Amino acid sequence: MNVLILGCGYTGQRVAARFQARGANVIGTHRDSDIRHAVTPGALVLHSVPPPANVLDALGDAPSRVVYLSTTGVYGSAHLVDERTPVDASSERARLRLAEEDRVAAGPWSSLILRPAAIYGPGRGIHERVLRGEPCEIGDNFISRIHVDDLAAHAEAGLLSDVTGAYPVADEEPCTSREIVEFCAAGLSLPVTQAKARGTDRRVDGSAIRRLLGITLQYPSYREGIPAALMCRRR
Repeated sequence: MNVLILGCGYTGQRVAARFQARGANVIGTHRDSDIRHAVTPGALVLHSVPPPANVLDALGDAPSRVVYLSTTGVYGSAHLVDERTPVDASSERARLRLAEEDRVAAGPWSSLILRPAAIYGPGRGIHERVLRGEPCEIGDNFISRIHVDDLAAHAEAGLLSDVTGAYPVADEEPCTSREIVEFCAAGLSLPVTQAKARGTDRRVDGSAIRRLLGITLQYPSYREGIPAALMCRRR
């Protein structure tokens, strides 16, 4: 099994490790010149390079399957999001993401679009801001998240499946920015410098893609995910 990861960063490295554990030949890259040499007929490709990327042309018609990691940002100001929620191309960022989604879906391969909510885990997330003493947005706006290891599980399962379409990815418990900051501050016994919440107010239901891929979340909410992320940080 040959797996090519375009943009082998925070999430991509974890997907790579999962396939390496399966005995797959895994290559991570993001430069066009390297991609042309690395892609092989029938390869499984994870595309996680933010736009404008221009990496798809380098794949030719070699891959059998492409999974693209997009973002729930394509839903714009929608407050409740699931697999039926229409996208909103009113922002430049969303337009770029949706254009890349369209290119992936139109390619000569089987494809799946995953739209993750806010990604967190070891070294990344609100808990890190609290640890560093940085101001944290505190408000009653809802935010959905997905632990990086659970997102990697979605990507792995997606590459190995024949599920197509575009789906939001999130854990089971959206929470307000106030709730998660208070949880982190209490768990770390640290004070918090408050900043006014300016982010989106969005609750994401990712249950549809979990059902289709047979995913059981390792971290159903931040209540399990943040302590686990902090434990990894201490190792």
